[in-house]
Amino acid sequence: MQILVVEDDNRISNFLIKGLEEFGYLVTLCKNAEDVLAHYMHVEWDLIILDIMLEGMDGVQLLQTLRYKKVYTPILMLSALNSVQDKVSALDYGADDYLTKPFHFDELLSRIKALTRRQQYQQQETPKAELTFGDLHINLEQYKVTLGTEPVELSPREYKLLIYLVENIDKTVGRIQILNAVWGITFDNHTNVVDVYISYLRNKIEKGDRKYIYTVKGVGYMFKI
Repeated sequence: MQILVVEDDNRISNFLIKGLEEFGYLVTLCKNAEDVLAHYMHVEWDLIILDIMLEGMDGVQLLQTLRYKKVYTPILMLSALNSVQDKVSALDYGADDYLTKPFHFDELLSRIKALTRRQQYQQQETPKAELTFGDLHINLEQYKVTLGTEPVELSPREYKLLIYLVENIDKTVGRIQILNAVWGITFDNHTNVVDVYISYLRNKIEKGDRKYIYTVKGVGYMFKI
């Protein structure tokens, strides 16, 4: 688990890094908001621990900026400011939790576990609206497929076949499995319709050297990137 700590007090940052690393967390330290925006904003952190009283842009301003730029990583605010209004303001601006200094390290660990557990639940409960495989993009809400910036026109059956292959990415699916899932046929009727539609799909989503659909000889097909 990767945690970004934004803290300019050396004593506190050393305490955080030592404690978190002892519990197996991977910790990166940044001492000001400007460096976060310049170098660390596009890293996929599991959690950001953010001090409010930073020099230059303060922690609340950084919080607002990150949320404005659609960074939805859980953010735990640290601050010596302990009034109800301070806490409410930070939470209203997009913080996920607020811990006042001084604090017990066990409480910090409990809050980290709670935030990451909540994030995992949300990821499980919220299916992705768009899938991306290299240049291939599938919008599940709009039933649209694009290759790069170009739309790919698929028939309903071709789209259903593509989705079935994608749902089984890196797995070999046999022709009878495909017939059952895409055409509702539960037996081998000696048709070559699967091979024909695989050919249609390949012609539409594979350009140049890019391959997505692989033939597993004597068995069926596999979608992989």
